[in-house]
Amino acid sequence: MITTDKRYQVFVSSTYDDLQDERKEVMQALLELDCIPAGMELFPASSEDQWSLIKRVIDDCDYYILIIGGRYGSVGPDGISYTQMEFEYALKTGKPIISFVHKNPASIPTGKSEQTDEGKKKLEEFKKLAEKKLVKFWETPAELGSVVSRSMVKLMKNFPAEGWVKAGSAVDEKSVKEIARLQKENEALRKKIEKISVEAPEGTAMLKQGDDLVTLGFDYSARTYRGSYIDIVGEIDVTWNELFAEVSPILINEASESDMRGVFENLARKKPNNVTSEYSDVSVDNITDSSFGMICVQFKALGYIQLSEKKHSDQTYWSLTKYGEFVMTQLVAQRR
Repeated sequence: MITTDKRYQVFVSSTYDDLQDERKEVMQALLELDCIPAGMELFPASSEDQWSLIKRVIDDCDYYILIIGGRYGSVGPDGISYTQMEFEYALKTGKPIISFVHKNPASIPTGKSEQTDEGKKKLEEFKKLAEKKLVKFWETPAELGSVVSRSMVKLMKNFPAEGWVKAGSAVDEKSVKEIARLQKENEALRKKIEKISVEAPEGTAMLKQGDDLVTLGFDYSARTYRGSYIDIVGEIDVTWNELFAEVSPILINEASESDMRGVFENLARKKPNNVTSEYSDVSVDNITDSSFGMICVQFKALGYIQLSEKKHSDQTYWSLTKYGEFVMTQLVAQRR
């Protein structure tokens, strides 16, 4: 009897533009389980009808995963989204299915949510359809990756599939060629995921960053020429790179907003301001709320930082993204 080391192929179905980070986490979770993910980002350029290709790929897969966020997706000629068409086809062919539905739709950004009443209605109807099969819930990309990992282990145990075997264990030439093709796709996906972590997110080229200057407001205390002390708002000019180089090291694990404010206030004490020329004994008290908020929004938009996924009751915490870690090393790491 020949024993084989099986690999299971999993079709990942979802809308695409609004769930790229989520799909990346799911793909990584599947790769870590030695599964072979299949989805729209891996489809080759082909003259074959797209829907025929999708059905053929689903047929070749052992399991089917559905991710539902805030969008219903592109609609086909029959008024049904392609994502729902994929789900219904997998249902029809008897594939083991598990769906992952966002548990807090109200928290999804407007740009990643349905804008029309018709789209919202169709999305809710699709959710009800998905809930007829096994459903799990998620809120962040990282949480989704973790839930998928645990759920797939149980799904594979409860519903053993045919799977694929390594070329060395295959018993015919056709299997050898197919495994070689899938391994090549697997490796291409690994490289793509690695590349994403060192590339700026799409659309950030138009945002201010790097050596672009930004003016920040701070609360100062200063002495007038009469000797009395006053509180006054002053400003400094600094580049985005300077700001990120200062704050990023404390975000390697995570940092509270109060700690981040302290970093920016220390930076302000070293920078020229528009207060010193008119007053004496000038000292920095606090960064203004509007300036601090602007920094957080800009760094988040640039893909540098993200809200910490750890639960804290006292205040908000931030941490670096993978891309933020890459940018930090470029700015801060010592070179020979």
